[in-house]
Amino acid sequence: MTANAPSVVERSERTRAIRLKPRSAAAIVAVSLAGVIAFAWPLLVDPGTAFAHSTDAPLVFSLLMPLLLAVVLAEVSEGGLDVKAIAMLGVLSAVGAALRPLGAGTAGLETVFFLLVLGGRVFGAGFGFVLGATTLFASALITGGVGPWLPFQMLGAAWVGLGAGLLPAMRGRAEIVLLAAYGAVSGLLYGIALNLMFWPFTTGLDNALSFVAGAPVVENLQRFLVFSFATSLGWDLGRALTNIVLVSLTGGVVLRTLRRAARKAAFEAPVEFTPASPPT
Repeated sequence: MTANAPSVVERSERTRAIRLKPRSAAAIVAVSLAGVIAFAWPLLVDPGTAFAHSTDAPLVFSLLMPLLLAVVLAEVSEGGLDVKAIAMLGVLSAVGAALRPLGAGTAGLETVFFLLVLGGRVFGAGFGFVLGATTLFASALITGGVGPWLPFQMLGAAWVGLGAGLLPAMRGRAEIVLLAAYGAVSGLLYGIALNLMFWPFTTGLDNALSFVAGAPVVENLQRFLVFSFATSLGWDLGRALTNIVLVSLTGGVVLRTLRRAARKAAFEAPVEFTPASPPT
């Protein structure tokens, strides 16, 4: 190996199990922007519009989000989803779906997000995005958690996997610390995003916590922060702590296992067809 040649570890860190072409990357950007609007519409909408005075908006977005996710997943699969990537995606989605019931609903302990972080880290941003969406969808089918909240959960988990694939290159202990910190931050942000999704429906709570249709952005933002602190901070901290512990304890082993699988799969190796030899 020459001095300028990248090591095996460095090559595997840049594995892209799903190659994002311009159209598929644009589709992810578009659905992410739509997702930001869907999550944060109470803080973004003009107070003077009729839309601001209705709590039907989350229901509208819950119908639109599955269509948008279907479009982006179809675009990604057409751009660079081969048989090997589908097989790896199926395995990790099944593992994540099996892990989630072990912790969901217990003091905010979420046992699935660390796998999204590590999978997105090894196999790339595109793979992480699809893995987050498919894992949450599969787990919802297993646990009976299908409802208007599911598209929001799928997109939030997809963002977690996507962000893990975009983290800067590091190795050794520094990489584990980076991934643990990212797991903590993404776990907190995931909880905040999901709070925004159902917050407008909690109009029956005390006024200090409730969404006030048509109120100024600053006022509703203050109400939302109080609502999040009072109702879900403990759960969000539990998710963040779970990510830190699981990444710290299992990150090294899981990363080596996934990178070994990535090397054997050779996702980025060019496919060559050779003509069959004539019969002798």
